[in-house]
Amino acid sequence: MKSLPDALRMKSYLKDKKCRKAIIVGAGFIAMEMAEGLRNLGMETAIVHRGILPASRWDKEFAELMLKELDRNSVSFLVNRQVTAIEGGKGSSLRLITNQGDVPADMILFALGVRPNVKFAADMGITIGKSGAIEVNAFQVTNIENVYAVGDCCEVFHRIRKDWVNMPLGDIANKQGRILGGNIAGGIVSFPGIVGAQTFKLFDLEVAATGINESEAESCGYNPVSTIIWGSAIGAVMPGAKKVGIKLVADRATGKLLGAQAIGEMGAVSRINVLSCALWGDMNLDDIANLDLAYTPPFSTVWDVIHIAAQKLRKQI
Repeated sequence: MKSLPDALRMKSYLKDKKCRKAIIVGAGFIAMEMAEGLRNLGMETAIVHRGILPASRWDKEFAELMLKELDRNSVSFLVNRQVTAIEGGKGSSLRLITNQGDVPADMILFALGVRPNVKFAADMGITIGKSGAIEVNAFQVTNIENVYAVGDCCEVFHRIRKDWVNMPLGDIANKQGRILGGNIAGGIVSFPGIVGAQTFKLFDLEVAATGINESEAESCGYNPVSTIIWGSAIGAVMPGAKKVGIKLVADRATGKLLGAQAIGEMGAVSRINVLSCALWGDMNLDDIANLDLAYTPPFSTVWDVIHIAAQKLRKQI
């Protein structure tokens, strides 16, 4: 599914074939979103994954909470499955052949990630970066004069990694398009880069992240330290507690924030947006521990989970 027409064809297929069972191969954030969409159509939905946990960018504790949310919504999660073939089914349109047996379905969706489509550019002599995407500068210019690249096919500068990466997300593509428009119209406009903010919804869960994790931090030359805390997204005096989890990653040598993750029924995305701003502003844990955040019980505690996580992590340095 690469375009709106692809999505419309999928919807027509589901209706025309009277599909009742769907399989999603893969367990990234697109697979999570599609599982919710298909389940909300009333379809029996299963995720087939070669590993054991979904959404590899997020910490194990957070991924396990996603599994519980899938189970709560009757989405099967089939682990350690290697897919070998798709064949016609008996009693269903299709069957997915795996190393642990067959899985019947009326529709099978592969959500295994994307690679930049760069053949056309490479054939032109445009330089391809080490990420496998088109190499550009801050003005979206390639190595060929008057040839630009934007969107999922090209690289973008990551302000925390201090490196050029490929991060195919819609908001990044839109920003790059705006930069391109300004430059081809005669302006001189540069794109300052990204910190890697990302989010998705899984039924009643908000899932979000920004920056980098420990393994990325080590590969970039940092000395990472991290913590996870669980708190409430709203004041304790309010009815209906809303649990939210926050993970922070910082550099032990400088105390600079390097990344964050969040998950919960409420407030996860807003807190990651705050922490993305902290990354953008090159804040350290002391800065974050004392941020002036708006407080009222329906939306937060007096000391927000962001404050508490930063204070806890600061003690580990």
